[in-house]
Amino acid sequence: MSQEHAFIRNSLRTSRAAALAGILFSIFLITSQLLIWISIPASLGGPVMEVITHFKTISLALYLLPFAGIAFLWFIAVVRNRLGALEDRFFATVFLGSGLLYIGMVFTSAALAGGLIRVLISAPELLTQTGAYALSRAQIYQAMNIYAIKMAGVSMYTTSTILLRTGIAARWIAFLGYSLGTILLLSVGIIAWIPLVFPVWVFLVSAAILFENPSRVVGTIAEGE
Repeated sequence: MSQEHAFIRNSLRTSRAAALAGILFSIFLITSQLLIWISIPASLGGPVMEVITHFKTISLALYLLPFAGIAFLWFIAVVRNRLGALEDRFFATVFLGSGLLYIGMVFTSAALAGGLIRVLISAPELLTQTGAYALSRAQIYQAMNIYAIKMAGVSMYTTSTILLRTGIAARWIAFLGYSLGTILLLSVGIIAWIPLVFPVWVFLVSAAILFENPSRVVGTIAEGE
């Protein structure tokens, strides 16, 4: 019996660790996105000087992204650890792969943006006169708003399936994840608010896990055993 109680306590700690990691990821990524939105004009051909004057704000936004990535990797790790022997190899592979690809696209976008900002500060004429500035921004938006978003949609599908199977969060959150994941997968073009859908949903999932009734989780674990 003591071993069973220890297992349950470890499972509860793991769930809360995943929740905290998910909340940190959401806060870092949402803050970064908002800072970028208020600092960079939406138009690809917008005034370059406006970007340069917000150099410190943009740098802070880019600085937050690696920490968001670390928190998300921790979220993936503790969720997989929570599943343990119940882990389905198919869903586990898609869950891990889509999460890693999403973070890879976010990091790629951040690296391109960081390089673009550095060149703008030192030699803006090299980018504005040749059209490289608009091209670079288009590449950043494509990586973040299309490729990363599609991977986020896949991650939402697999995470929702995991939530339904483990019962560590309310079922309506999982069904909401299916709906929002479908929107991300089927979205066409660049929509300003789309990148916020995934971190907001992860925050919702994490908060639900963090404040979940322990007795409900224990019952779910007992049923799984």
